[in-house]
Amino acid sequence: MELPNPNSGKRLEITVEGATYARYPVKTHVVKTGDDLAGIIEQYAGPHLRPDDLVFLSEKIVAISQGRSYPIKDIHPTKLATWLSKKVHRSPYGIGLGSPWTMQLALKEVGHLRIFLAILAYLLTRPFGLRGAFYVVAGRTVAAIDGPCDYTLPPYNEYAKLGPAKPHEVARALKEKTGHEVVIIDANDLGVNILGKSDKNLADRVLAAIFRDNPLGQTSEQTPVCIVRKLAG
Repeated sequence: MELPNPNSGKRLEITVEGATYARYPVKTHVVKTGDDLAGIIEQYAGPHLRPDDLVFLSEKIVAISQGRSYPIKDIHPTKLATWLSKKVHRSPYGIGLGSPWTMQLALKEVGHLRIFLAILAYLLTRPFGLRGAFYVVAGRTVAAIDGPCDYTLPPYNEYAKLGPAKPHEVARALKEKTGHEVVIIDANDLGVNILGKSDKNLADRVLAAIFRDNPLGQTSEQTPVCIVRKLAG
């Protein structure tokens, strides 16, 4: 049931809309700023890829490779960022904007006005039990911001990161280099967001459902790449 590569994870199957897919989480080295994502795909997943396979990438390694992950010692939160961060609900699956460092990154990334509009959208929709309005207004790049957690692999347990820049363009460029459709995902135990994809005709609904159980894991698995293979259906 395992890929023949000792650095790779086990085959995990899932059925989505009548079709069955195998997911093979692939272990890599700890990605750093400037790393070549196409080279990583070729090195670790390449020997096992078949012509119609999809390659899913964690948004985290895309952002890190782009230099969008920062040591918290180099981030200097304002009083506003510190105050706003205290109002954010903290999930057990990630800090999100619940730290001064990540809130500061959000304010810098999209601007104070957009964050304030997102807060207003949250306040207006909360009485009706609606969820997610903040990130609808703030944008997916803000939703992908995350901060240091004890379970994150070093040295990124002391880093805060933005979401990847231009993820659709990154996915298309990687397809040109690897010959495979590429999907960039933000997945955790709360849900899945499709940030980038090389083929606009791939349905976000299906792609997210394939990863609904977060097969790449959330802690020390070190498997930011996943081969997805349609088996039947």
